[in-house]
Amino acid sequence: MLYLLIGYMFLFIHRPFEIWPWLGDMHIERVYIILAGAYWLLYPSKTLLLSRLDLGIAGFCAAVLIAFVLSPWGDKGQQVVEDFFKIVVFYGLVTTALNRPEQLKRLTFAFLMIMSLYMLHSLWEYRNGRHTFRMGIQRLIGVDTTLGDPNSFGASIVYALPFVRLFWLTSVNRWIRTFLVGYVGLSAVCIGLTGSRSSLLGLIAWTGIVILQTKHRVRYLALAGLLAAAGFVALPGDLQTRFETMIDPSVGPESARVSGQGRLDGWIKGFALLEKFPLTGCGPGVWRPATGSTIESHSLYGQLMGELGGVGILAFGAFLTLVIMQIVRMRRQSRGIDSPDGRFIFHLTGAIGMAVFLLLLEGLFGHNLLRFNWLWYSGFLVIAAKAMRLARGPVGYATPLPAPAWLAHHLPRPA
Repeated sequence: MLYLLIGYMFLFIHRPFEIWPWLGDMHIERVYIILAGAYWLLYPSKTLLLSRLDLGIAGFCAAVLIAFVLSPWGDKGQQVVEDFFKIVVFYGLVTTALNRPEQLKRLTFAFLMIMSLYMLHSLWEYRNGRHTFRMGIQRLIGVDTTLGDPNSFGASIVYALPFVRLFWLTSVNRWIRTFLVGYVGLSAVCIGLTGSRSSLLGLIAWTGIVILQTKHRVRYLALAGLLAAAGFVALPGDLQTRFETMIDPSVGPESARVSGQGRLDGWIKGFALLEKFPLTGCGPGVWRPATGSTIESHSLYGQLMGELGGVGILAFGAFLTLVIMQIVRMRRQSRGIDSPDGRFIFHLTGAIGMAVFLLLLEGLFGHNLLRFNWLWYSGFLVIAAKAMRLARGPVGYATPLPAPAWLAHHLPRPA
């Protein structure tokens, strides 16, 4: 079941059916998830116990569904809602089918490997001339269409970075560490070529926090500064100007200033929609018809207020509170488990905490309310809670399944 779920992660992130139209005509993603669901029904090791985090997600799903049903523009938001509940289905499959530490390690490491393939393919297509021209600059885009926009693509990269530190701290395998170094370099190159200022800010924030958690802060900060300067000089001139507008908007074109103003407009229009539809908002995915805007909110907080209203604010706030409480609780409990699995779970909670921080930070500049990352990372937490029981050595768990021979010696070995 684990490898079926990893396969779906690949389909969801890389989305080959959006790259090659003939695959899209076959609807392979639908066929795949139906087959995975059928296998899940027969899977003997699944667990169906609800956690508090499950209830928080259920409450948020109910808020999304209610806002959709009561929306005056419901038909225009149907695709957004359908896509969101596909993520919910995957969350249900992964949290009920997986419960062992080894499964969790392979799942999260596979996530990084899939992201690296996604970035490499996108970079290769950029080299071959596939890009978008926006804000007066040539910008790298993802190979898919759903999340391939430069800002969305850059955000996806930022949200995955916390898992690099997780495997760096829990693996002593030389090849794994080499991969992680290359992964960070690839992420920085892709973010630079997207021209996404918010993604660059996320990269800087992640780098700074990681360095401040080390013993040699001054040395690594100096090294990071030198690498950043070298990377900036290596960028094309128009991209250099683009990033300079983060400090001095006057050096760039008027479109750069208008883009920044658009983030503020997301808050303003979100407040206006909340006043007009105080209970359930205008509905998920209908920001443009509801506001008459030509762009999305570019703000998590404006999107939450405007699209889901008071019910959504309460539901999302409760969900976020439960996520934070779960992270704090599991860090406290796993800290006392003196085993490789216990240390992995401890550092995993740190990675998810960092990812949540980055989601909230990037939410100042992007509409990421219904992004898959919220539910996927919550799913990792739920699996970790089950795996922690095994790390403590309870009775009644089956013997952990061995990895395939071709993969076993490449997997990270917890310190």
